[in-house]
Amino acid sequence: MVNYPEIDRYSALDSPMHRFDPRAKIIAFLILIFAVVLLPDLKLAFIGFIGAVLFLIASKLPLRFALQHIKWVFLFVVPFIVIMPFTVDGTEIFSFYGLTMTYEGLEYGILVAVRAISAVILVLPMIATTRFDITIKALDRLKMPNMLVQMFMFTYRYIFVFVVEFQRTWRAMVARGFKLKTSLYALKTIGKALGMLFVRSYERGDRVYQALRSRGYTGSPRTLVEFQMHASDYIWAILIIGFAVSLYVIPFAGVS
Repeated sequence: MVNYPEIDRYSALDSPMHRFDPRAKIIAFLILIFAVVLLPDLKLAFIGFIGAVLFLIASKLPLRFALQHIKWVFLFVVPFIVIMPFTVDGTEIFSFYGLTMTYEGLEYGILVAVRAISAVILVLPMIATTRFDITIKALDRLKMPNMLVQMFMFTYRYIFVFVVEFQRTWRAMVARGFKLKTSLYALKTIGKALGMLFVRSYERGDRVYQALRSRGYTGSPRTLVEFQMHASDYIWAILIIGFAVSLYVIPFAGVS
């Protein structure tokens, strides 16, 4: 069985982030995410990280759900923490068999890690607190190119179907005695299975397209939810964007 990693699994909870207008939420958090990932100073990055954690807490998303998504970013940032200290010139911390670790390299590696983790944390209250179909409609209302909106919608909908189809194919191969080995026969078998998988995906896509056309699909997402901005939405938008701006104002105030 497939454990579907629905990003909107907890969209029915009640929190300030869940009640936040999806359009304003997307704009405000995108501004904050870009502000955080472009921070040049480690102290400011930690301030951004603390802010991201606070917004995550305000969303009331389960900690286990958040960690399931955050853990994958470590596969990306760990190499930076390990490699950067030995590749960036600067003040030597220690030397080991010709490899010199520098303070500047270590600081830069940690900076990259903190910024990446903060960005992933901020994505959760932005996306996971709203049903995905409503998020798609919000993107459409924000005048995102219709082609991209449809790509997001169908990719999220059918990626799970693709996974199920792959697992069905793999179980059939194993039932017929296939064993994954580093041999030419195994590679040929996997190649044929992947080819058949893509053929089935193409055929399913064509059937879905014909079904959509027969039902009058126009390419515009429709839901029963209508967007309306309230005073609280403006307050949250100003708070989030203000926090993003403050990360760049702090150095000029002499705090860092």
